[in-house]
Amino acid sequence: MLDFCIYLFYRTGLTLLTALPLRALFTLGNVSGFCAWIILGKYRRLALRNVSIAFGNERSPRELRRIVRRHFQRLGANLLCSLKLGVMPLEEVRARVKIENADAAHRQLRSGRPVVFVLSHLGNWELQAQMFPAAIGYVRNSTVFQPLGNRFIDKHVRELRGRAGVELFDRHEGFQKAIELLRGGGAIGILSDQHAGDHGLWVPFFGRLASTSPLPALLAKRTGAALLGTAIYTDGWARWQMVFTDRIDGPGDSVGVLTAKANDLIAAQIRRAPEDWFWVHNRWKTPNPNFLLTQYKRGLYLPRNVSPHDLQPFRILVRASNWLGDAAISAPAIRAIKNGRPDAHITVAAPSKIASIWKLIPEVDAIVPLKGRSLLAAIASLRRQQRFDVAILFPNSLRVALEAWLAGVPRRVGYRGHFRRWLLNQVVPKSRRLGPPEHQAFHYLRIARNLGAPADLRDLVRVNAIHHVDLGPAKIALCPGAEYGPTKRWLPERFAETAKAVAAQSPMQWILFGTKEDAVVGKQISQALGDSCVNRIGQTTLDQLIDELSECRLLLTNDTGTMHLASLLGVPVVAIFGSTDPRLTGPLGQGHSILRHQVECSPCFLRECPIDFRCMKAVSVDEVTDTLLSILQRSTSSFGAGASANAR
Repeated sequence: MLDFCIYLFYRTGLTLLTALPLRALFTLGNVSGFCAWIILGKYRRLALRNVSIAFGNERSPRELRRIVRRHFQRLGANLLCSLKLGVMPLEEVRARVKIENADAAHRQLRSGRPVVFVLSHLGNWELQAQMFPAAIGYVRNSTVFQPLGNRFIDKHVRELRGRAGVELFDRHEGFQKAIELLRGGGAIGILSDQHAGDHGLWVPFFGRLASTSPLPALLAKRTGAALLGTAIYTDGWARWQMVFTDRIDGPGDSVGVLTAKANDLIAAQIRRAPEDWFWVHNRWKTPNPNFLLTQYKRGLYLPRNVSPHDLQPFRILVRASNWLGDAAISAPAIRAIKNGRPDAHITVAAPSKIASIWKLIPEVDAIVPLKGRSLLAAIASLRRQQRFDVAILFPNSLRVALEAWLAGVPRRVGYRGHFRRWLLNQVVPKSRRLGPPEHQAFHYLRIARNLGAPADLRDLVRVNAIHHVDLGPAKIALCPGAEYGPTKRWLPERFAETAKAVAAQSPMQWILFGTKEDAVVGKQISQALGDSCVNRIGQTTLDQLIDELSECRLLLTNDTGTMHLASLLGVPVVAIFGSTDPRLTGPLGQGHSILRHQVECSPCFLRECPIDFRCMKAVSVDEVTDTLLSILQRSTSSFGAGASANAR
């Protein structure tokens, strides 16, 4: 009943409007479009964004705004005129449309070759259905249509579109009838300039990847049809011009090649009259959830003359963890996201104290250090960057969701928690996995997988290549602290005893790393080791820590952020675990050793041990010493073999 009432309202309005002269409707539509440009801020901003994507590098901001305003006016004029044109006598309609280059279609059709026309929402595009029979009426004409939601209005619109003799094929009924028509030498027009969703092929459009319907290319390949284009341009006050293009397909062209050529054709048509195109459609829509494109059935296609560097970047903001260890653990997820699409441009925002770690990840294109704890300062830092398409939020906090929302990032992705669901418009479901615990790296990789990226941890764990050339004693890093709390710290005296035992076997230099909170422990160990120890605890910036740790043969450590930094740098790690679980937070990669004894109360994940610290006391000096010596011997042998090979 509601649909029928809406239909009656539609027919009443149509009757009133079509009573006006065509030129008066064009004028009324022009004025109405100008009013819509003023009132409809959401669509005005969408149109300006689209115009900026297409012409941002070619035209000034003032020219872009002018195109948008004129587009609203032109769109209003053409929409109102299309209502009148739909009921006018066909002879009067065709008298107002000039046809150009129809011979391009005649050459194909009169030789017996069917034609697939690439159509677009240019000018008064509804005129296509009335003009094709006038231009090529000696063959069957057809088009594929998408049914309207209101069945009464849909029936009426189909009657108007088909009154000149164009056959209409419902997209939902498949394409067999269209194929049969083409095989019989007919012609079909396909609107090809709108976002094609999950079924589209991702190809460049104005240099930016867009989901594009491959239907014209598929029909042409299936039937041997020629691929041409047409456009209806506004050619004056209530007058139009229908322009046929020459054939764009070539021998052996694939579906990808043809779809890319169709996009290039439409782009060229738009450049001819930019105010005529339908800019208020979200052509470069960010799909949900898989805006990383590797999981799509049809995938993407880049023409041979287009490299990933030629594409307009898809700008991804990754809000990284506030902790050094978690940041290092999330590096595989960053790589997965980068591998998800060739145009991905990744900007990582992280606290300034750990921002330097992202210089180690070549997949990161830019870094935004967030200074201090001020929310407003963080928002200001993000707003100074170029517009982001999406924000991927690794920390599961309300604060980082507020940062992305207030910075104006249109798509915000992350886990639900901490009362921030209302700030996210794409929620990553938490794992319901049963069985043994999985590494914390998968917590971040699950986000990448949910977005459509390939996320095999084995392929994504990569380290920086380090070539040790020891001109003096081997440098061994030692990290005796742990910011989390005392339960993660092995006994200081045992670190000192181990260092002495290892040094007794071979001359080496110990370098202590840690924060200012580890100063007391560091002093105790350095005094025990004497001249063979350099105490750098509390004295290094992150950049200095990276440089100095890179020079070390290996690292002896508790479960710390430095442990994860070393694994990222390719430095072998001997890690002592007690209250935490290495299956969750152990170092990534190969060549590391983890020392841990299972006791009845571990892992407890407490900051302070309420009993007797038995998990850490169970790890002996002898086993740590033996492990260190074994790794040192192995690395020395590898270095010696490499040196001999180079000498040969």
